[in-house]
Amino acid sequence: MTTFVQAIVNGLGEGAVFALLALGFVIIYKATETVNFAHGSLALFGGYIIFRAKEHLPWFPSVVIGVVAAALLGLLIERLLLARAKNATPDSLAILTIGVDIVILTEITRRLGTAAAPFLGDPYDSKPMHLFGATVSRTYVVALIVALVLIGLFFLAFRYTNWGLAMRAQAENREASALMGIRSWRVTASAWLVGGGLAGIAVIFLATNDIGGGSGLLASHTVAFAAFPAAVLGGLTSAEGAVVGGLLVGLTDSIASQYVDLNFASVAVYLVMLLVLVVRPAGLFGRVEQARV
Repeated sequence: MTTFVQAIVNGLGEGAVFALLALGFVIIYKATETVNFAHGSLALFGGYIIFRAKEHLPWFPSVVIGVVAAALLGLLIERLLLARAKNATPDSLAILTIGVDIVILTEITRRLGTAAAPFLGDPYDSKPMHLFGATVSRTYVVALIVALVLIGLFFLAFRYTNWGLAMRAQAENREASALMGIRSWRVTASAWLVGGGLAGIAVIFLATNDIGGGSGLLASHTVAFAAFPAAVLGGLTSAEGAVVGGLLVGLTDSIASQYVDLNFASVAVYLVMLLVLVVRPAGLFGRVEQARV
């Protein structure tokens, strides 16, 4: 029973981090219809800024700087690259983000060099705590609490603010929302800003011994891509689906790691994604677009 509780807590904590990343994927997709393959690099960039800032500042101010930097990088990518490619299709823009991802990943890997792997979870990483009779890592518990607060704030903003209304209107019909006076560029830019910020927060949990493993920040780019199946599982057009998909991925990975082995765990996530897509091609909460012919 103790082992099962550990697996569930670890899965929920890890899944909450994936949910934050998947939410970033979905926000950007809903606003631009573009799959952002540079999402892992946004997280890596935020983590690198935190790592450098920690050399001069305490942990918390460094995290704030890193999160803001990741958000601004997302905004810059949208304003300087995607916004200028006005006639490009969503597929072309997705390929563009692959190029951005390669450039950022290569440059940060070069800057980190062969020095010891940097870790970012100073207050909680590799520190056990007791919960429901089981010993669990503090990283998963802190990640779960932080993610629940942020996801709750996001859904409140999405439902009750003018920004959320504009985002939902543009996702439904871009042309109609423009005719109603909604400025598309503001919605798109804010989506990339929020998506980058969420990636910057997620990396402070990814770059830990508990979730990222011994490679620290260097592994966060790879681990962040597990959020992509989470977003697909939930449905790329559904914010609620991103949260459910993230938790499903985290629980699948944790339970498979605990009861089978680590190699199977990395495959199990994609097996679950394939099974769901066979039954529901648009994901658990996604919608199939109807085209009139």
